[in-house]
Amino acid sequence: MSPPDTIIWIHGDNLNPGGPALAAYPGAPAIWVWDDELLRAWRISLKRVVFIYECLLELPVVIRRGDVAEEINRFAAEHGANRVATAASPSPRFAEICDRLRATGLAVEVLDEPPFVATDRPVDLKRFSRYWAVARQSALRPRH
Repeated sequence: MSPPDTIIWIHGDNLNPGGPALAAYPGAPAIWVWDDELLRAWRISLKRVVFIYECLLELPVVIRRGDVAEEINRFAAEHGANRVATAASPSPRFAEICDRLRATGLAVEVLDEPPFVATDRPVDLKRFSRYWAVARQSALRPRH
């Protein structure tokens, strides 16, 4: 069997087992990278790290640590892939990583999924409580 041409990058803005990349490419190799730089800069709590790790245990991913773009590139090379599929993220860091991946020759396919909430103002993505203060009303509204 020939190697797949697509790998999946799972990141912190979409830890959903039914996320768009996993749904679009069932069985494709998937990777999560603990971002050393982000962990240092944001001082992410152990409680949040444990929560993320528990989510990862529900996903078909290889877990690595280091520079995200470098690890994704390495993973793609190991699988003979030339494309990375991932879920969309509003994070500027996400955009920077995608740009770095493209600069190395990997195609990056960013897949959207319906938003959990609709907000009319920017939200602080560093702290869930601040995000939830803005998103709560939209999230709890009945959907028709």
